[in-house]
Amino acid sequence: MTSSGATDGATSGGTARGAPRRRAVLGAAAGAAAGLALAGCGAGPDGGAPKERKKGQKIALTFWSWVPGIDRPVDLWNRRNPEVQVRVEKVSAVNGQQYAKMHAAIKAGNPPDLGQIEFPVVPGFLLDNGLRDLAPLGAARHRGEFVGWQWQQSVFGKGIYAIPQASGPMGLFVRKDLFDRWEVQVPGTWDEYEAAARAIRRHGAWIDTFAPTNGNRFAGLAWQAGATWYATRGDTWIVHLDDGPTRKVADYWESLVRQRLVKTIPDRQNAWYKDIQTGAIPAWVGASWGDALLAGNAPGTKGKWRAAPLPQWQPGGRAYANWGGSTTAVFAQAAYPRDALDFALWLNTDPQSLALLIAGGYGFPSARTGYAPTALDADRDFFGGQAYSTVFADAAAHVDTRWRWGPGVDTLYQRLGDAFTDALADGSSFRSVLRKVQGQTVADLKGKGLKAESGG
Repeated sequence: MTSSGATDGATSGGTARGAPRRRAVLGAAAGAAAGLALAGCGAGPDGGAPKERKKGQKIALTFWSWVPGIDRPVDLWNRRNPEVQVRVEKVSAVNGQQYAKMHAAIKAGNPPDLGQIEFPVVPGFLLDNGLRDLAPLGAARHRGEFVGWQWQQSVFGKGIYAIPQASGPMGLFVRKDLFDRWEVQVPGTWDEYEAAARAIRRHGAWIDTFAPTNGNRFAGLAWQAGATWYATRGDTWIVHLDDGPTRKVADYWESLVRQRLVKTIPDRQNAWYKDIQTGAIPAWVGASWGDALLAGNAPGTKGKWRAAPLPQWQPGGRAYANWGGSTTAVFAQAAYPRDALDFALWLNTDPQSLALLIAGGYGFPSARTGYAPTALDADRDFFGGQAYSTVFADAAAHVDTRWRWGPGVDTLYQRLGDAFTDALADGSSFRSVLRKVQGQTVADLKGKGLKAESGG
């Protein structure tokens, strides 16, 4: 259940009374962003103390999530905590539908108590005054229980705005049976990936797809190449989408597209799942949580897949990145934020909860302890007995932790998807996409009252 009119310094509809504070804090955050990315608002109902549940009082909290199998750990919590019941509502994660629904609920004054929110879009919810600052509730005491850089993804200024749940270190999934049959080597570099794409194309298949609307994966590839899309100078946000590393990634995938070495259909949709099942696409640049996705949608290929490290730009390199990564956030209008925080912490650190989340395929845990590394090989039989989690553990250990997200990433992804789709249709260059979306992103930030400039 949620309370009404409980945003931070604003009414539930986000009136002008909250807007100046939001913009001032975001601007100040840019100035203090060395090592962070943003300071938000969302401290609580008009900055007041959280509402406390009375002893013996029974309450219900609502939780919007798309994580597979999330019902099982929530059911365990409910059995253990009869006074604080959590009700899960599943939301669609296709093309950002869950976030559109959440933002609409914030503006209407009726969001859930808790929500599943990915690292990249946390700042966007701060712009809406949508998240509760958990620092006054003692969240900082739990910092050491989580991987450091993942904890920092939701720490802006002195505020803590979500509890990290899982990350998505990236790798390469391949159909070993088809690679062996066609005598194609699993690529260790991006040059070798292109060579593999040529060899696979000669057998009538496509190594993968360039999914134009998948801004999350494109961001991960730019991240691996050394890009940093957001930076700050004083109280100004600098947008570096059109930087050298990102141009390198765009040029590379444009070349594969122009040579017809990859498809251009969306991934994780029906046509792509069919290609995965039939072998028309025998590889996928994905993330650690892709094990459950492949096992659940291509059961007929059991035993034929393997995980390999993400191809490198330089032979022998160890540059990795993250695709996605989730948090459990408490919304600013949560009626009982302390109880919501207790649930978020339990969900993401309790050993039995972690076991259920891992079994459901939720990703690579953000918790430092509470699970056995071998438990991450939840779909080991599907991967021919491979202890594939070691591939992603190594990637996670070498993720470039300098990367930080800025405001408006969900809109940036939408703009990237539109621009890449247009470029595929009219033949314009992928570099023109970067220039266009960088300009649009700067304009979007200025439109929200923030100082912003284009970087190189």
